Amino acid sequence: MILPIAASTFAGAFYFSARLVSAAAPLRLLDRPNTRSLHQQPIPRTGGLALLAGMAIGMLLMTLTTIALPVWTIGFILAGLTPLIWVSFLDDYRGVAARWRILIHSLGAVSLLAAGLAPDRFELPGLSAPLPLEVSIVLTWLFVVWMINLYNFMDGMDGFAGGMAVVGFLALAALGWADAGFALFCVIVAAASAGFLTHNFPPARIFLGDTGSTALGFLAAACSLWGDRAGLFPLWAALLVFSPFIVDATVTLARRLLRGEKVWEAHRSHCYQRLVLLGWGHRRTVLVEYALMLACAGSAIWAVRQSSGGQLALAILWLSIYSILIWGVGWLERRQATLSTA
Repeated sequence: MILPIAASTFAGAFYFSARLVSAAAPLRLLDRPNTRSLHQQPIPRTGGLALLAGMAIGMLLMTLTTIALPVWTIGFILAGLTPLIWVSFLDDYRGVAARWRILIHSLGAVSLLAAGLAPDRFELPGLSAPLPLEVSIVLTWLFVVWMINLYNFMDGMDGFAGGMAVVGFLALAALGWADAGFALFCVIVAAASAGFLTHNFPPARIFLGDTGSTALGFLAAACSLWGDRAGLFPLWAALLVFSPFIVDATVTLARRLLRGEKVWEAHRSHCYQRLVLLGWGHRRTVLVEYALMLACAGSAIWAVRQSSGGQLALAILWLSIYSILIWGVGWLERRQATLSTA
C-alpha cells in the first residue's frame, strides 16, 4: 500500500506545483530579490501550498489502509501544523510580526508536548541518562521552535529544502520501518516534497515560501520526536539525518551573535549561500549538499545497529568532517580574496 500512496502523493504535489508555476495561476505571490536572496528574478513562492496539497492526498489515502495508525499522535501533529500553515501563509501574503509567528511556533511545540512526544532520556552515542520532565519540556520547545525557523533560514537555494525533506524523511522512514504507520507518514512527506522538487530543482520555477519551509521544519521536529518516543530510533540519529541543515544554521547563528550582528536581519552568511556567492552556483552547490545529506542519512541508518563504541566513533568522525567543511568554506573565501587582489 505504501508505493501507491507515495505515487499519488507525488503526483498531487507535482500537479499543483505545475499549476502554481503558471502565470495564469489563481494565486500569484512572488518572491522578489532582496539582500538575502540568491535569485535575480521574481519567483512564485506558493510551492508550499502544492506540497501540502500533495500531503493531504496522501493523508486521506492513508486513512483507507489497514495499517494501524497512531491517531492520537497524528492528530496532535496536524493540530500543531494547521495554525502554523495559516500564519506562515499570511506572512507570505502580507507579513506577520515576529512575536505572533513565535507564538504560533510555540503552540506547535505545545501540541507535540500534549501528544507525549517530549523525550524522557538524554541520549548521545555512548551516553544515556534520565531527563527531568521540566528540562525535557524546555528542550522540546527549543528544539521545535528552532527546527521551524532554521528550516526557513535554510530555504534560500534552489532545490535545497526540498532535497533535505526527500532525503531526511525517507531516512526517518527507514529508521522507523518497524512501525508501518510512522514509516508511511514519513514517506508521504518525502513524496510530496519530491513532487514539489521537480519544479524547484535548479533553476527553480517555484519556491516553498514560509508556508512550506516552516511546515517541513515542524514535521521534521515532530517525526524526530515521535520516532524517539516510540522507541524506533534514538533522537540523535534523527539529528544526524538533518545535520546538514542543523549544523549550518546553528553555527551561522552562533558566529553572527559572537560578531554582534543583528541576527534577525536578512543576511547571506550561511555556508551554502557563501558557496553560491563564491561562484559555485545553485546546481553545483546543491548537488554537493545532496551528497552530504545522503552520507548523513546512510551513516545514521548504519549507526543505530552498531555498538555504543561504534556510534561514538561515528559522532567524532562527523564532528571532524563538519569542522573541516566549515573551515574549508572560509579557506575558499580567503583564497578568492587573495586571487582578486593579486
